[in-house]
Amino acid sequence: MQTRRVGIREFRENLSSYLESNAPVAITRHGATIGIYVPTRPKANEADVEALRIAGEKMRALISGAGASEDAIVSEFKGVRRERRELKR
Repeated sequence: MQTRRVGIREFRENLSSYLESNAPVAITRHGATIGIYVPTRPKANEADVEALRIAGEKMRALISGAGASEDAIVSEFKGVRRERRELKR
């Protein structure tokens, strides 16, 4: 897929059309690329939704098999994150 190069002013003025496009856009200022807009799929297809559902079921089975709960995992995650923030200070 070819990346289209547009100036920042053109990108800003035509933003809605670029947001609806499927092609990536390189945004330039004075000829230099300052950013790239890469569109994503706006809607998941049925296969993606089914894969996420199956992954969720497997995750629940792993959590319960380990004798843990979602609440315990979230609590532990928050504690680790808090400790890391304190170390950065």
